[in-house]
Amino acid sequence: MFPWVPVCLGVGIGIYFALRSEPDTLHWSALAVVALALLGAMRLLPSLRPVLLGIALVIAGFGLAGWRTHDVAAPVLSFRYYGPVEGRIVAIDRSMSEKVRLTLDRVVLERTPPARTPERVRVSLHGEQGIVDPVPGQRVMMTANLSPPNGPVEPGGFDFQRQAWFQRLGAVGYTRTPMLLVEPAAQGRVGLWMTAIRAHVSQAVQTALPGRVGAFAAAIMTGDRSGMDRETLASLRASNLAHLLAISGLHMGLLSGFVFAALRYGLAAVPGVGLRLNTKKIAAVAALGAAAFYLGLSGGNVATERAFIMVAVMLVAVLLDRRALSLRAVALAAIIVLFLRPEALVGPGFQMSFAATVALVGAYGWLRDLNLPKMPVLLAPLGGALVSSGIAGAATAPFGAVHFNQVSHYGLLANSLSVPLMGSIVIPGAVLSAILAPFGFGWVGLALMAPAIAWILGVSDWVAGLSGSLSYVPAPGTAVLPLIAFGGLWVILWQGRLRLAGVVPMVLAMALWVQTERPAVLVSPTGGLVGVMTDAGRVVSKPKGEGFAASSWLENDGDGAGQAEASTRPLFRPAAEGAAAFEVSGVRLLHLTGRGSAARAERLCEPGVVVILSGDAGFDGPCRVLDRPTLEEEGGVAMRATRHGLMISGVLETRGARPWTGSPRVASGRSGQDVAEGRLARLLSIFRSRQGA
Repeated sequence: MFPWVPVCLGVGIGIYFALRSEPDTLHWSALAVVALALLGAMRLLPSLRPVLLGIALVIAGFGLAGWRTHDVAAPVLSFRYYGPVEGRIVAIDRSMSEKVRLTLDRVVLERTPPARTPERVRVSLHGEQGIVDPVPGQRVMMTANLSPPNGPVEPGGFDFQRQAWFQRLGAVGYTRTPMLLVEPAAQGRVGLWMTAIRAHVSQAVQTALPGRVGAFAAAIMTGDRSGMDRETLASLRASNLAHLLAISGLHMGLLSGFVFAALRYGLAAVPGVGLRLNTKKIAAVAALGAAAFYLGLSGGNVATERAFIMVAVMLVAVLLDRRALSLRAVALAAIIVLFLRPEALVGPGFQMSFAATVALVGAYGWLRDLNLPKMPVLLAPLGGALVSSGIAGAATAPFGAVHFNQVSHYGLLANSLSVPLMGSIVIPGAVLSAILAPFGFGWVGLALMAPAIAWILGVSDWVAGLSGSLSYVPAPGTAVLPLIAFGGLWVILWQGRLRLAGVVPMVLAMALWVQTERPAVLVSPTGGLVGVMTDAGRVVSKPKGEGFAASSWLENDGDGAGQAEASTRPLFRPAAEGAAAFEVSGVRLLHLTGRGSAARAERLCEPGVVVILSGDAGFDGPCRVLDRPTLEEEGGVAMRATRHGLMISGVLETRGARPWTGSPRVASGRSGQDVAEGRLARLLSIFRSRQGA
């Protein structure tokens, strides 16, 4: 039953993040009493012990997520700020617009007390820079525009606010003025020392291997993707090879496996050593050290931490003479990850990594029990790569489709042609480069890697260019992914014929997914962008501006078009006063933006009309108005077509009041039900029937 422990913890964590209001002291006390009662009942009812313990573990997971949420609490900017920003660089990456982006800690903002100053801010560097070459550890200053992290752009969408909360990221923004150096990078701090090494190694690799080959090498060696261009990243995603860039289970496993095998066989080749020492355990200790160094070098993000824990569990199992690859080992790794970072459960990295690992361990266990004939020695590596890629691809495909709204149809082909080279040439070359670099011969390993990386990138471009290589799928409802995960876990973990019952929730999930209906109308939180679903796909109201909202809507629709293309689809009709008019489910809607939009809207205000404004309406009339204050309060809205007209829902209404939502209602202690009774809820009746509109 041990593999079910992280499943129960995960259920509790999932329930916590699905809540619309934060539990109070009374709720936590009641849960603690129930958990203690369950543990006590286990002695009285031994036959129900697994069930009682499972429920107690669900409560423990719920409490763990709550504790973590409040433990990472840090100030979040509650207003838009423009002025001087000073801080220490702790991370460097690139934004969606390919601009250098800095994460700063020890932040100082003008006229902002320390109690209200975010612990970390993230700033994109626009305009003319070049005065200072950013290096981790430097203290810098700039004039920047900052704002609180944005929430979802539609109900049920990706919640960046929640992600930023657990990263202690309290503000994001940009600067168009040159960055200035306040203090050079400090020395002697381990974290900054490793960050500086990572930056140095990345720069050295990209200097030795220019172009995208060097950028790929730097990404897999240090986690620095700043050199990767958009076209290469899109090609890797379309061919299902993007996982080769993420320093996770594949890289950590290949690295530790190569070090383990090389050292074990190298020591065994020395007679005096191989006969006297336990070379297997010596190799395991060395591989564990190499994996720990790789963790530090890569920056130690959640995916890499998860991979390191899994590798560490397996290497410790070798030291203890236990089976290294077993469901118990995977379960232990999952427990450790969930204990350290329960929020990782809701991210694609955790889900896809553990889905692949559990499926591989379970499938190879079944194959081992079948006693199938062994493959020829020369074909075994290729056969193993094909089987592993097929199993891992099938296990992760639903999660990738849910999170990224796309399915790569030739991913097995691309992985079969690429993964063997990663294991046999690229990773060994990286290790060799790291060993020889202190002596000035790191180029030897890089030269070994370069042709293999060029091959992988060529395979990526070729597969991505094949007709029908990629298809897009709409984002499903919230119940789909939990049903798929539960069904898959049941099939693998349950013992006996009843395991086939796990197919039922997976089939149900697919049926729900097929019936997914996207909102008929989506409105951005500013009111400046509207997206309307038509037979030709969603039509957005403008070709530029608010690109994140537009791209998110189209991705969630399962639409591969860009914003510019989606804006050319026919729908919006010119109306009086420069308004864009359209009709959905019998309701006439007008969209107005720009200067004087409120005055123009007042002149167009008629019964039976809904007006969407990018400014403050400031008037009362017979029409119904969704203006910017309403939309900003609710975080954007979605409208769904019904038999009676349009039904509207807002982001805040569906999210409720949680610590990361940034709603002033949270600070005032209002409940999730109170949150739903805002401006938008008072407007619900206008969409319930055509007559009401």
